[in-house]
Amino acid sequence: MRSTRYVLTAGAAVTALLATACAGAGAGGSSGGGESINVLMVGNPQMEDVAKLTKDTFTKDTGIKVNFTVLPENELRDKVTQDIATQAGQYDVATIGAYEVPIWEKNGWLHELGSYADKDKGFDKADLLKPMVQSLSGSDGKLYALPFYGESSFLMYRKDVFAEKGLEMPEHPTWQQVADLAAKADGARPGMNGICLRGLPGWGELGAPLTSMVNTFGGTWFTEEWKAQVNSGGFKDATKFYVDLVRKHGEAGAAQAGYTECLNAMSQGKVAMWYDATAAAGALEDPKTSKAAGKIGYAYAPVEKTNSSGWLWAWAWAMPKTTKKADAASKFMLWASSKDYEKLVGEKLGWARVPAGKRLSTYQLPEYKKAAASFGDITLESIQQADPANPGVQPRPTVGIQFVAIPEFQDLGTKVTQEISAAIVGKTSVDKALDNGQKLAEEVAGNHR
Repeated sequence: MRSTRYVLTAGAAVTALLATACAGAGAGGSSGGGESINVLMVGNPQMEDVAKLTKDTFTKDTGIKVNFTVLPENELRDKVTQDIATQAGQYDVATIGAYEVPIWEKNGWLHELGSYADKDKGFDKADLLKPMVQSLSGSDGKLYALPFYGESSFLMYRKDVFAEKGLEMPEHPTWQQVADLAAKADGARPGMNGICLRGLPGWGELGAPLTSMVNTFGGTWFTEEWKAQVNSGGFKDATKFYVDLVRKHGEAGAAQAGYTECLNAMSQGKVAMWYDATAAAGALEDPKTSKAAGKIGYAYAPVEKTNSSGWLWAWAWAMPKTTKKADAASKFMLWASSKDYEKLVGEKLGWARVPAGKRLSTYQLPEYKKAAASFGDITLESIQQADPANPGVQPRPTVGIQFVAIPEFQDLGTKVTQEISAAIVGKTSVDKALDNGQKLAEEVAGNHR
């Protein structure tokens, strides 16, 4: 876990954050006059862009200063859960996702945001993609988070490397085909590994790609009757396949590699393939930060026993009930999720970097269609065909593709992935890791029978 930390006020020190791919520190107060809000967000490229653009646009227009706290994903999840669950009230806005929203809404921790969106005629709530709206709505059908960007998952690969090696990527590959291609692409360039797959523990890090693989291998965390399945059937088959593939042909230091590390590995030409979020494509196609820009092909998420396997996620802006600055916070969230903000990113930073995956109109913009020609259509289709209610081959007790939508999963998923990450390093066997995970899952299952 990285410990280097930075304080980011809108428009400051973003280049340092981009260079190190890490961030952090507590939210500060305003410097000077005017109202200020504190925003806690994950340190992905799209968030780094909003931090870079806020001061000279949103703050200039509204007078509202934004103090950003930017953290790696695992640290972000710990921090935001602690702040919101304990009602600490340190932050006015936080990035959360499809897992947290329905659970936290039931707990009464979040402001309803649909009414703010309805009052803002320029926001155009009807333009939001239905899967995003559904995933960010509460049990009452109201919107409790505004999507900043949405994603599914797909396979990214180096077209030039494949051409040199005489390899062909199917549009809908199987995982066995991916493994065969990884073996052939391994070492194609000096220091290049065949594939990057997250090995960093965390339910939203290693847990996301692994669980989507578990689904298509015929496995599940729990049966419809809440019987734990972690050490049997498709869950075990998928985990052994995943660990074996990473150990044979994966990136160096895989057990410490999460989304950010794999993004860097792919953009710097250190791996030939990467299975991960569709949102990564924008950064990979930016020639200012990626050596692989223009050289990457995209295929649908690999499958085995299902027709599709892409996950569904949105990083979204949420407002804790504890904020005393709801008006200012809502203005920031509406701006950051607006059509105008997308156009701002396109004009200032490049159209490939637009935080897409949330609005239908984005995929109709001529500038974006041109910039996203290689990945836009497959991203939109993957999002639209994702089915959180039926992601595998058997009925589930609750929804979720790359997670199980219960409060205990945050802890369960993290602990089980710690076991599996240890197997990647070779500190334990997959069988022992999953046996330990089964015991944890059985304890959770007992709470739901």
